[in-house]
Amino acid sequence: MAKLAIIAHGGAGADPLKKSNIEEAIQKGSSLLESDACAVDAAVEACVILENDPAFNAGTGSVTRLDGSVLVDASIHVNDGRLGFVASMPETPNPIRVAEALLDEEINGLGGIGAREWADQRGIPRSAVTPRPPGKTASGDTVGVIAMDSEGVMVTATSTGGCSDQPAGRIGDVPLPGCGFWVESGVAIAATGIGEAITREMLSHRVHGWISRDGMPMGRAFEKAIKTRFDESTDVGLIGMTSDGSCAARANTNMPWASWNSDGIRG
Repeated sequence: MAKLAIIAHGGAGADPLKKSNIEEAIQKGSSLLESDACAVDAAVEACVILENDPAFNAGTGSVTRLDGSVLVDASIHVNDGRLGFVASMPETPNPIRVAEALLDEEINGLGGIGAREWADQRGIPRSAVTPRPPGKTASGDTVGVIAMDSEGVMVTATSTGGCSDQPAGRIGDVPLPGCGFWVESGVAIAATGIGEAITREMLSHRVHGWISRDGMPMGRAFEKAIKTRFDESTDVGLIGMTSDGSCAARANTNMPWASWNSDGIRG
């Protein structure tokens, strides 16, 4: 039986005091895992807690775009190859549930109003997302979760409200495979920070390769990526997990995060 494990972050550049908010999501996810829930359920439900927390730029706490709209992105990836992602989706407080619903579909991703209409057909709640008042949340306070269940299934789940003062059609790293997330061959990675910089580097896939292909320790791979691929002024952070239940996190700025595994190790 594989070790149970879960790790989550609250965004690169976020207030470190938000660690207590992250721990609530970890508590939910670890309780599900201990109850023999699958990694998908644990990751999604932990992510939903973070989406429902207005302290973060995801779901309920999303920021506004230049036109005043509130549009959300989310993704989920399973180590068996299943994938689901949504981008620039309106009126959706929990886009991770829509991404999850795509896991067993022929299509992998949906965007905009088409994603919302597809979710309507499947009974996924639609409601207006009230933007946070200025100063209440930062664009970088996005969220991500990685979980592993007793069968060794590993899952990444990420969610964001995008960037304030950016066009309505802007898409960052969160819904893009290999950029904001990647899980394969016993290694799971999720990134956070300046989406354009992360996307240009294909950061999650790049770091995944250093670990799974080159045998680089996870902490060293994170440090190498942050120090050699990004300018110091570019906020970036990473969380990761390996199939032995080990978790790691690294950022070049504040990044609240927390982790747990069935050995009783917390981070």
